[in-house]
Amino acid sequence: MGEVPEVPERRGLLRSIWHSIFRGPVVPRDERERRRVVLIHLPLHLRPTQVPEAALRYSRTFGLGGMALVLIGLLMVTGVLLVFVYKPSPEDAHGSLLTLQREVLFGRLVRNVHYWSANFLVVVTCLHLLRVFFTGAFHGARQFNWVIGLLLLLGVLLSNFTGYLLPWDQRSYWAITICASMASYVPIAGPWLQRLVQGGSEIGASTLLNFYAIHTTISPVFILILVGFHSWRIRKAGGVVTPPVVGTPDRVSFVPNLLMREVAVGLGLVAGVLLLSVFASAPLGAPANPGMSPNPAKAPWYFMGFQELLLHFHSLFSVFVLPLAAAVALFLIPYLRYDAEPSGVWFLSAKGRRLAIGAAVFGLVVAPVLVIADEFIFTRESWLPGAASWLRSGVLPVAGLTLATCALAFALKRRFAPTRGEMTQTIFVLLVTAFAVLTMTGVWFRGRGMALTWPRSQPASAVTEIAEAEE
Repeated sequence: MGEVPEVPERRGLLRSIWHSIFRGPVVPRDERERRRVVLIHLPLHLRPTQVPEAALRYSRTFGLGGMALVLIGLLMVTGVLLVFVYKPSPEDAHGSLLTLQREVLFGRLVRNVHYWSANFLVVVTCLHLLRVFFTGAFHGARQFNWVIGLLLLLGVLLSNFTGYLLPWDQRSYWAITICASMASYVPIAGPWLQRLVQGGSEIGASTLLNFYAIHTTISPVFILILVGFHSWRIRKAGGVVTPPVVGTPDRVSFVPNLLMREVAVGLGLVAGVLLLSVFASAPLGAPANPGMSPNPAKAPWYFMGFQELLLHFHSLFSVFVLPLAAAVALFLIPYLRYDAEPSGVWFLSAKGRRLAIGAAVFGLVVAPVLVIADEFIFTRESWLPGAASWLRSGVLPVAGLTLATCALAFALKRRFAPTRGEMTQTIFVLLVTAFAVLTMTGVWFRGRGMALTWPRSQPASAVTEIAEAEE
């Protein structure tokens, strides 16, 4: 006798539609269903079904990767809403944002959320990069994922940079002008790069349209592709790095153990961004005026470190040599030879932690001293007045700082006998701290004529805020 065919379960129309979307229970009831939830849902499929129990500790990652993903989501949602009002032309761009803030329901809030999310994304991405470095999460199978992370950081900076011009006010117009002029200092390709950034011989309608197209299409697609690839490689590498243990580490289901923690961090971040957006508005200055430059004219804050370098080094070194050397060094970090490849331990060891703290303190003290000395004592005109500018403010100071760094590394090697990883980490902390000091100096301590001054003593900017004008 043949087998009796199984009679399909009869369902109503609404229940059939629901079952076609959700193939199992919405709330999993046992371990098997928890694993199935991860496998059948696309957003969760990039995550492992199980994670080491040690990875649940918040101090392993501080939720920085998840925060970046939440901020990208906020930028996508608010960006789509802004597109409905914004007009990418020099005649209408500034006015369309005024209309958004004055006449569109919650328009100001939407723009504020977009603005703060974009700035926080730069900070969170940089912190995430530091977390990966300091926990050694770039060894072995994670080497190329470090490179993908650097490309993601470039994508985030590209998105912020192209969005910076869109308000078309004095602040954004002249910030992009500064960045375009910095690109012109690159050897051979400088003039071509400047025309590429400007979309022509000067900043105008074509520049705004190009930046708008890149900001709304190219950079989001670039970031989303890299985020997916980055997350997939993290899963294939075994998830979050944890300190090595003897034997087999205990594992728990991703749902609900890690998922609920990530949701809590994400909701807290959204609440924080919304709260800040209610009380702190995104800046909008007077309409762009190509004939009147504000004093001082500054690059976006995340490029202020490079503008500060221009004040201390020859343009060839501050815009090309030093950034290129830093970029190459960053990309090569996972491929250097190390005595060991510890992963999951903050600062590698107790000695590595002490050396890193010492390097940070040293950088916080020495970098401001060198900035002040270069400003008031070793001015470009005062020493070696007959030498060429590229030698006086380029080769000699860079060679001097390089020799001083090598001497410091040699002294640390003899005094503390650090491993290669600990030494690399110490030099990394020193250079990052110095660049952070340069960035803060440019943002907060440069006044008229880019002269050093206390923030409170700086005169009112030539860029008049719309809110102040209305008062």
